[in-house]
Order: sequence, then C-alpha cells, then structure tokens
Amino acid sequence: MSDETASEVDRAGEPLALSATPADSTDPRSNPLRGSRWREQLRPALLSVPLLSIVTGLIFPIALAVPARLLFPEQSRGSLIVRDGEVVGSRLIGQSSKRPGDFHPRPSAAGSGYDALASGGTNLGPANPKLRDGASDDPATPTVDESFAGVRQLAREFRLENGLSSTFPVPIDAVTRSGSGLDPHISVANATLQIARVARERKLSQERVRQLVRKHTLGPQLGFLGSARVSVLELNLELDLDALADSSPSPASP
Repeated sequence: MSDETASEVDRAGEPLALSATPADSTDPRSNPLRGSRWREQLRPALLSVPLLSIVTGLIFPIALAVPARLLFPEQSRGSLIVRDGEVVGSRLIGQSSKRPGDFHPRPSAAGSGYDALASGGTNLGPANPKLRDGASDDPATPTVDESFAGVRQLAREFRLENGLSSTFPVPIDAVTRSGSGLDPHISVANATLQIARVARERKLSQERVRQLVRKHTLGPQLGFLGSARVSVLELNLELDLDALADSSPSPASP
C-alpha cells in the first residue's frame, strides 16, 4: 500500500472521515453549535428592549412621581403661581419685564429673553471681549438680530434707569446672564437699587416698597447654600395687588 493510500486509513484500518468543504461549513444545518450561539445572543437582545422600557419608562417615573405628589404637591406640579383662578407663572421660571414700575430681572440669553423653549447661557468666558463690550447687529443679515449687549452697556443702562451715577458699583447679577437664562431671582443688592425707581413710578413710599422686598426675600437654600435672593415675579405681582387695593373705592360711611 502506498503512503498516499495509507494516509486515508487510520490505525484500526477504518477509512478517515473526509473534512467538510468550505461551502458545507457555512451551512448552519451542518454546524448546530453555530445556530445555537446565534439564538443565545438574539434572545437577550430582544428581551432587554421591552424590559428596560418598562423599568425606565414606567416603573422608575411612577416610583418618583407618586411620592413627590404626596410629599411635595405644589412643587411637583411646577410651583405654579395662580391669581384669580388663572396661572400667571411659576416660582421656578423668571419672566421678562421692562415696565418702569416693575422690578427688572437679570439679563437673559434664553431666546429673546426668558424663553423656556430656548433655555441656555451665553457660553462666553470671562476673558471674552464680546462679554465685556458686546456686539452690534450684522447688516448683512437683516432678518436676524445678532446684537449682544455687553457688561459695559448693561451697566450703563442699569445706572441710567435707576438714577445712579456713572461710577456707582453695579451688582454682578444686573449685568450678567444666568446659566439657564430663566433665573427667577435677583440679589438683594440689585433689588435695593431699584426701590427708588419703582416707588416713584407707582407713587408709593420707598418704605412700603422696601417692606415688600423684604417679604419676598428668600434666605440661602437649606440655610447655608448660596445667598439671599428676591423673587422678582412674586414681588411684581404683589405690587400690582397693592396698586389695585389703593385704587379700589373705599366703602361709603353710613
């Protein structure tokens, strides 16, 4: 027997099994282990999607919402401010106001100002000249307002509207935007410098306006986080109610 013939026969004299061709090795029917591994990988992938959707989309939100509604009913509904049965705002979101008789909030970079759909800051660093000097509108794009009021311009406007000298120190929150653009508060120093203007425009005594500022001044969160701040929207609403009470006719004496 030749060496070639002997190589096809094992030591027991039985013919050796011929190896599968490359075409046969790709057929899953010829390799049951390959199909089994494929099914083992597919099953957890298909089950994980609905399982995670139920856990993260239903169970987790419900586990947070139910205790929140029970323990913090007002906050869980958005800390809404209601006047005469109508929602006029939220304690968590500021509103833009430029009326002379109102306390003015800090500048905002959210859209055209306090736009909750475009929340965001300026993303300008402290060394950026645009933050300090601002930018003018580009005449090449007349349909888009690209002007930006810098710190210097905002400081001039704040001093002018509140009757301050050109060198009077201005609170930092009066000339800078918050990170969200929706900050409902201003500093006590900012509110204090606006008291004279508001009192003059509303024909109230400064002491009365100062009392309302103190009423709507909130202390640091948890007693030690941050500093005292004034809720602008609630303060302005209180001033409106005060004006209505003064304008209403007094009952006729018998």
